[in-house]
Amino acid sequence: MSATAEPALLDRLESILGVGGLLTAATDMAPFLTDQRGLYHGNAIAVALPDTAARVAAVLAVCNAERVAVIPQGGNTGYCGGATPDESGGQLLVSLKRLNRIRAVDALNYSLTAEAGCILTDVQRAAEEANRFFPLSLGSQGTCQIGGNLATNAGGVHVLRYGMMRDLVLGLEVALADGRLLGTLTTLRKDNTGYDIKSLFLGAEGTLGIITAASMKLFPRMVGAATAFVAVPDPHAAVQLLARLREASGECVSSFELMPRLAVELTVRHIPAVRDPLDAAHAWYVLCELTSARAADDLDTTLIECLEQARGTGLVVDAAIARNASERASMWKLRESIPEAQRRDGASLKHDVSIPVAAIAQFIERAGAWVRANVPDGRLVAYGHVGDGNLHFNLNQAPGADRATFLARGEAVKRAIHDLVVREFDGSFSAEHGIGRLKVGELERYAQPVELELMRAIKRVFDPHGILNPGKVLR
Repeated sequence: MSATAEPALLDRLESILGVGGLLTAATDMAPFLTDQRGLYHGNAIAVALPDTAARVAAVLAVCNAERVAVIPQGGNTGYCGGATPDESGGQLLVSLKRLNRIRAVDALNYSLTAEAGCILTDVQRAAEEANRFFPLSLGSQGTCQIGGNLATNAGGVHVLRYGMMRDLVLGLEVALADGRLLGTLTTLRKDNTGYDIKSLFLGAEGTLGIITAASMKLFPRMVGAATAFVAVPDPHAAVQLLARLREASGECVSSFELMPRLAVELTVRHIPAVRDPLDAAHAWYVLCELTSARAADDLDTTLIECLEQARGTGLVVDAAIARNASERASMWKLRESIPEAQRRDGASLKHDVSIPVAAIAQFIERAGAWVRANVPDGRLVAYGHVGDGNLHFNLNQAPGADRATFLARGEAVKRAIHDLVVREFDGSFSAEHGIGRLKVGELERYAQPVELELMRAIKRVFDPHGILNPGKVLR
C-alpha cells in the first residue's frame, strides 16, 4: 500500500471503529508493539480496538481489499512473538481487548460463551458465580485473554485432568480474512455435521481467522482440594509417584508439577513473600493437587496415605501438606513465579518441549548431561507439567557469566535439545506456547513434508492474500 493511500485507509478504519477505536499516536501504540519477552519490537500503521465481532470483520474486509496485513493481539503474554507486528510499519495491529463481554452462562448445560478479549480470570469468575468450574489455569491468567488462549491452544496446570484448550471448546465465532463472520457458537456436545471447521482455528495463532468469541465447557465446581509440596529423589520417582496418586485417587489428580532445587532457590531469592515449604533442601520437588466436586471425598487422607506409602518405598523424601487456603496459595505462588524469578536472575534460554510421560526422567538425564558438558556458563532449570509430559527445559545464565557469550549459545543449545526431543524421544519442540515468529524454522525442520504441504494449502484457502498474521507459524 502506498503512503498516499494510508490516510484514506485510516479514515475508513476510523469510520468503522468509532471514537476511541483507532490509535495512531506513537505513545498510544507503544504498549502493543513489543512482545512479552522483549524479543521483538515492531511497528504498525495503527492499533485497531474493535468492540464488536462485526467491527472486527469489517476491518478485515477493508484490509483484505487493500492487501494490508493484520496482526491480532490478545493480552500480549505469549512467549513466541506471535502477536507482534514486524518492523516495516505497514501492518495493522488489531487488539481484541474491548471484546470483553461474557455473553452467556448456562449452568444446566455446563457451558459458557465469552468474547475473545475476556481476561481468563474473568471467565473463571463467571463460572464460579454460576457454581461451576472453568479449568484452564495459567500463571498469566490475570492478564491473558481467552482469544489468545484459544489461538495458541493453551495448556496450563490442569491439562492432566481436563485437557488443552482445544478440549474445552464447543463452538467458535470467527472473523475471516475476507470480512465474513463464521458463527458456529454451538453449545452441543454432539454435532457430526461434516468437517470440524472450528478446530482449524484452535492453535492457528490468528493465521486463518480472528476468533471473536467461543462457547466452552464448564464442570462441577470443586469443593475439596488437597495440596502437597513433595521432595522426591529424582524425576524417575516423580513419574512413579504420579502413577500411584492416579491409582489411589480415582483420577482426582488435577495438577502434578515437577521442579528442581534451583527453581525453588531462584523463586525464594527473587520473589517477595515466597518461601520454601520444607525445612531442608532437596534435589527435586513435586507440587501435586487432588480436587473433587464431592464434599464427602476425604482428599487429605487419600493424599497423605499415598505419600506415606511412597515414602516407605523411597519415592518420597519429605512433604508439606497445605493445611488451609493460604498455604495452598503460597505453594502455587512458588510454582507460578518461576518464570519471573528466572527473568530477574539474568538471561535464560527457554525450550517448551513435550515428552511421553514415561520417558521424562530419561530425557532429563540425557539432556542434562549434554548441558553440563557443553554449556559451562548455564544452569539447568527443568520444570513443568510432568503430568502431561510438558517440560520447560530452560537454562539460566550462571553467576559471573558473560551475558552475551551465554546468549550466543542459544542456537546450538536449541538444536541439540530439539533434535533430542523430536528424533530420539518422539516428542514435540512446541508443547503449549505455540510457534509464533520464534519457531517458524523449527516447524519447517521437524514437520513432515506432507504436514507442511497441507498447512500451506489450508492457509491459502482461508487467507489467499496472506493478510492474517504473516510470518507466524508458516513463513
